[in-house]
Amino acid sequence: MPSEPDAILRDKPFLLIVDDDALICDTLSFSMSPLFEVVTSHSRPHCLQMLRQLRRLPELALVDLGLPPLPHRPDEGFALISDLLKLAPDIRIVVLSGQSDDGNARHARTLGAAEFVAKPCNPGDLQQVLKRALAFRALDEMGRDGASPLIGNSPAIEKLRLQLRQYADLPFPVLIEGESGSGKEIIAASCLHYGTRRRQKPFLALNCAAVSPNLVEPTLFGYAKGAFTGAVAMKTGYFEDAGDGTLFLDEIGELALELQAKLLRVLENGEYQRVGETQRRVSQARIIAATNRDLRKEVRSGNFRADLYHRLSVCAITAPALRDMGDDRLLLLEHFRQMYAAQTRQSPFRLSPDATALWLAYSFPGNVRELRNVVIRLTTKHPGQTVDAGALEVELDLPDEPLAAGASSATAADEISGDAIVTAASHRLRQREPFSLDRLLDATERGYIEAALKLAHGNVSQAARLLGIHRTTLYNRMEASFREQ
Repeated sequence: MPSEPDAILRDKPFLLIVDDDALICDTLSFSMSPLFEVVTSHSRPHCLQMLRQLRRLPELALVDLGLPPLPHRPDEGFALISDLLKLAPDIRIVVLSGQSDDGNARHARTLGAAEFVAKPCNPGDLQQVLKRALAFRALDEMGRDGASPLIGNSPAIEKLRLQLRQYADLPFPVLIEGESGSGKEIIAASCLHYGTRRRQKPFLALNCAAVSPNLVEPTLFGYAKGAFTGAVAMKTGYFEDAGDGTLFLDEIGELALELQAKLLRVLENGEYQRVGETQRRVSQARIIAATNRDLRKEVRSGNFRADLYHRLSVCAITAPALRDMGDDRLLLLEHFRQMYAAQTRQSPFRLSPDATALWLAYSFPGNVRELRNVVIRLTTKHPGQTVDAGALEVELDLPDEPLAAGASSATAADEISGDAIVTAASHRLRQREPFSLDRLLDATERGYIEAALKLAHGNVSQAARLLGIHRTTLYNRMEASFREQ
């Protein structure tokens, strides 16, 4: 049975274990309890529900890939890695799985896992892996105060710097959009708060995805004594506690529609009420919101209010993806390499010329979070050594080899000529019926994904080869596509 989270102590690091095998959970919980305060879960839905009830989020997670409802496939485990990092961006995730082929290990790391350990594993060795992950987490926290938040000279970074200079001291809301792992919270805190006239004022951050939906309103606005069961005393909310400082709302796309309306009211005139009160209160806090979703698409699908989107995006910033930052990848490599080497009192590793070329050619789909984790692993495995391309490949989620010549990789799209597509489109548009290109493209993409997975018998790597895309790209599109159904 999953352990109860109610009595979590603060004198030990907090470890989450997720595995559908109750015996493994019990064994790991027993062996890890001398060092960690442990809670366990058996599935992704149960884990997320449990975490949203906790007052303290875990520093570490030990996650199996094969979780129900499809324990023989890694999909749920991969999805849980993304979910955990969405709820707790600073968490260090170690994957412990019997699905330990190189492709799964690389993809887990790309999503943000710090390490991948194959089952079975000696508990003592596993403890060392977890302690190392925790140590690097502490080093990251130490390094935040002194490091410049924006490293690079690429056009994408220069554009971001220009936008930050323009928006930093304005009183208007700011919307930060960008992929997972691209550093949106660092931009919000370091550049849009501590780098402005508000630096001496409070900076509060709320992850909208990390709070149970029925607790978001009292968390934001506060509540009166007796407002609901368990409200034994009055409590202020984030808007009140932020004063005239900054309130950072991460994962704003997860906010329920009814709460979006109340947030819009605060943005328009500063007014809000504690839950259970009628007294009008006024907030002076500046709102910064962040999301890795395409909010324009969410507006079109009815999941996000158009008026709230337009109010939030008065000042819109995009955190650039690492693949768009060119040689900045070398500057980030040097920054993290020197930082971790100094803090661990080890000599920094070096990249050989062929490894450097591979580093620059790699797209880093997990963005800065992935790059940082790669540097951590190289620092741990190769201190003071020269890392060649072969050693670096082990750490990167490189595309699978293309199918052999003559293999059946053609899709239906290859068999349709451009003229045929134009003819079909013209016929459909002439009908003058309600039509949405976005819905058509989404449906077409879902159809091809489902067909490729069926032809590949559920093998995601082979399905990606059939579609001619990277495995990581396929996972991202599967998550986005099927979430919208």
